[in-house]
Amino acid sequence: MTTRRTFLSLSALSAAGLCAFERENHAALAEPVKQLNPPAKPVIITRVTGDQTIQQAYQMLLDGSDTLDAAHHICLGRENDPTDHSVGLGGLPNEDGVVELDSCCMHGPSRRAGSVGGVRNIKNVCLLARKVFEHTSHVMMVAQGAEKFAVDLGFAEENLLTEDARKIWMLWKKNNSSMDWWGVPMADPAWKDPYADRPAPKPTFDLHGLSQLRPGPVPRHPTPEWHATIQARMQRLTEMAADLNIEPDKRLFAAEQILWPTTGTIHVSVINTKGEMSGATTTSGLAWKLAGRLGDSPILGAGSYTDQDVGSAGATGSGEENIKVAGAHTIVELMRQGWSPKDAGLETLKRIVRNYNGDMTKLRYLDMEYYILRKDGAYAGVSLWSTGATGKPRSFVVHDGSYRVEPCVALLQGAITEWPPF
Repeated sequence: MTTRRTFLSLSALSAAGLCAFERENHAALAEPVKQLNPPAKPVIITRVTGDQTIQQAYQMLLDGSDTLDAAHHICLGRENDPTDHSVGLGGLPNEDGVVELDSCCMHGPSRRAGSVGGVRNIKNVCLLARKVFEHTSHVMMVAQGAEKFAVDLGFAEENLLTEDARKIWMLWKKNNSSMDWWGVPMADPAWKDPYADRPAPKPTFDLHGLSQLRPGPVPRHPTPEWHATIQARMQRLTEMAADLNIEPDKRLFAAEQILWPTTGTIHVSVINTKGEMSGATTTSGLAWKLAGRLGDSPILGAGSYTDQDVGSAGATGSGEENIKVAGAHTIVELMRQGWSPKDAGLETLKRIVRNYNGDMTKLRYLDMEYYILRKDGAYAGVSLWSTGATGKPRSFVVHDGSYRVEPCVALLQGAITEWPPF
């Protein structure tokens, strides 16, 4: 007969045996990764920045700088550039006209991490995220608390809404339709494609509807039949831009920002010849988002994740979708199990597709790109769709002694459709 004491003893032994088995199994899976040697040269993987910060960061690595210093050097170039409307100073604001910034970072050698979200009036949030783990026992700080923390540390407060970004925001408000981020989300079973049936829903006032032409959002990679619609909408938007006193040479760009809002979150993963790794992500988030919205960029394990024993990964794109699959962490764990960087990235993209049961009427509104770096210097850039906002193939930058732009491996061919249809 089994007594209570015997049962508890057997349960404890079983649990101990199970834990031992799991440890052995996990060790066996991780063993091939452990055997990988650091690269002969440093490696950086990120997006195209349009400046010299990647080359400068690479020289920093050659000179012996810390990997997180190198990653943040690239992030700072974007945060400090007022013409980059997706990161830092000059980022496109939320629907209330306020710029809110998010960032996180992980330092492989010390296995420390920091994150900040919804930060206003502080430009260099990538450095602020680092200060979180350097000066506190916390990992994440947000909103007013994070801003006060920054000021206490000597960060300068400044208005991040540049005049150019403010005028684009005003143009958006003037052109704003009744379809925005409010409403039934795509993940809800009750969601319906707003353009499955014609005609498309009428905006509050028919400025971009031009219903005699093609209704609905303009695709990011429009085909020829969209030419007349785009021409008409652009003409109307540039007229509105003139009414708002936007300079003539900036009106076309402002109109483009309404039809195709800037998306340009930046992630950087870095490894040196010692095998030391770091990763960082920074962004101003979705243009015209609801105030207080946080995407994946400040979420460790989603927007960025680095494990010194395995690799580093980060993301840009539809942050809500990436949070739901813990994208960066998923990729690193798959690499721990022996998956290649490319296959780990594609598998994670498939999980996003699975969340919508492969329904292309929904997936066409989503976007995702992963930047992946393994501890031996192997890397990959993968994307959900094959083309970006301009219709050009999705690409990423790698620097391993030579700087080059490489095409992403795409899970799906084609381009997304912009949502919401501003």
